[in-house]
Amino acid sequence: MPDMAAAQSASSKSNSGISRSHLKLLDGRLSKQYEDSKRLLPTNDDLPRYTGAYKGEFLAMAEAAAVKFGVPKHLFARLVQTESNWNADAVSPKGAIGLAQLMPGTAAILGVDPHDPQANLEGGALYLKQQFLRFRSWKLAVAAYNAGPEAVEEYDDVPPFAETQAYVLAIIGK
Repeated sequence: MPDMAAAQSASSKSNSGISRSHLKLLDGRLSKQYEDSKRLLPTNDDLPRYTGAYKGEFLAMAEAAAVKFGVPKHLFARLVQTESNWNADAVSPKGAIGLAQLMPGTAAILGVDPHDPQANLEGGALYLKQQFLRFRSWKLAVAAYNAGPEAVEEYDDVPPFAETQAYVLAIIGK
């Protein structure tokens, strides 16, 4: 009988390997379907509208960049308003550049010229969308845009930094 038990054990191991393989395949397929599904993404209904006074040329560029990368355009307009007050030449004390206040390293990774208003806005919208895909929440994406994704991961929420808390409140409104 010991041989039968060994055979059964080997068979179980073989079956569990097949199960793991199938589960991995299915998990990959489901993950891809979720990522591509518009229906399963959180709605933008609870995001505040952009009501700023600025209506110049950069607003249309920001809205176009937001639409191009699937970012709610009012959210992105509020982010740009908060980041640079629509000043294409803005440079922060920490070295962030332009309308969307891209850090030089982030701009390099994204392959955009942070001094070019169009490229800066597209880089900002793309980076914000990347953070949304990572955290599945516009609130956390905005927090990551400000404090960095590592800080959001560390706290598993909006980091308890006064600047980031105020930033998220200014853009998300809650």
